[in-house]
Amino acid sequence: MITKMSGTLERIDTGANSVEVAVGPIVHEVLVPELVRRGLQSKLGQPVALYTLQFLEGTPGRGNLVPRLVGFLSEVEREFFDLICEVDGVGVRKALRAMVRPVGEIATAIDEQDAKLLATLPGIGAATAERMIAKLRRRMPKFALLVAREAPGEPGAGDVLAETFEVLRSLGHSDSDARRLVDALREQKKKFKDVQEALEAIYRQMHKPR
Repeated sequence: MITKMSGTLERIDTGANSVEVAVGPIVHEVLVPELVRRGLQSKLGQPVALYTLQFLEGTPGRGNLVPRLVGFLSEVEREFFDLICEVDGVGVRKALRAMVRPVGEIATAIDEQDAKLLATLPGIGAATAERMIAKLRRRMPKFALLVAREAPGEPGAGDVLAETFEVLRSLGHSDSDARRLVDALREQKKKFKDVQEALEAIYRQMHKPR
């Protein structure tokens, strides 16, 4: 299974929401959601790294299955897309159309049960929005922290903060307390290289003389 590819971005097909990436002498067609296509728009002819998922498209009974690749700019986007595909009535193609907003915005809408906003996503009506909330709400806090995305292939500030949130929960903090502590870090507008550095900043803040 291909989980990541690095190569030169050779073509962007806006109509089909797909790109072509040259890896050595081989050019791969990769389907991308609109969110990712916008992030790649200025990278034509440049090296890019895409985190990928594979699926088979077609009718199994007729033996005409075609392997497809779907690409993302981060592992978090790929994980979120995979979760969306678990919702009844969604599937890969509908999830591709729906991801037009940043992951953090969609996750926050699910977490806050904002079915009205979710229903505005392409291909997602009111009924599907309710199913998304019912299926995914408890798994959204991690993704709801991702209010910004860094450059492809680089560790993102949102990824570090999301991991910090999970570590705080594992240390016994409630969801609301962990979110408050991470939000305080975000307000500092500082880029943390890893979770350890973020936790040290939280510790210093908690023990700062008043």
